[in-house]
Amino acid sequence: GYGLYVQNEDLSRQHMLDRFRADPAGVLFGLDSFWMGIDIRGDALRHVIITRLPFSVPDDPVVQARMARIKEQGGDPFRDYSLPEAILKFRQGAGRLIRSTTDTGLLTILDPRLQTKWYGKYFLHEFRDCRIEVESSAGEP
Repeated sequence: GYGLYVQNEDLSRQHMLDRFRADPAGVLFGLDSFWMGIDIRGDALRHVIITRLPFSVPDDPVVQARMARIKEQGGDPFRDYSLPEAILKFRQGAGRLIRSTTDTGLLTILDPRLQTKWYGKYFLHEFRDCRIEVESSAGEP
């Protein structure tokens, strides 16, 4: 069977990672805190699934203040702040999969905005040197 390791308040992130690393058939379900500072090399990590593009929560007061400042200065808050920040975080999250020149793996992105929104191409551009397969939500290529 598969050992399922789900991030929750009962286990520290480090304890959960240690258990996952020790289990060759383990499946790890991590949240936002797993996007950075995690280094799992080789066959221990073969598949990363990103359920949603990592845009900041728009009603966060810090995000609102930054976006308001950009707008006051004549900028476009989405293009100048939200999108670049999300792409950086996306790169960091996907980067959990490939940690060395010998690592290989599968990255699955479930967010339909990758295909349906104009900015999806900017996320895909991060993987321009990789083989990309796109399927619609109906399973049709």
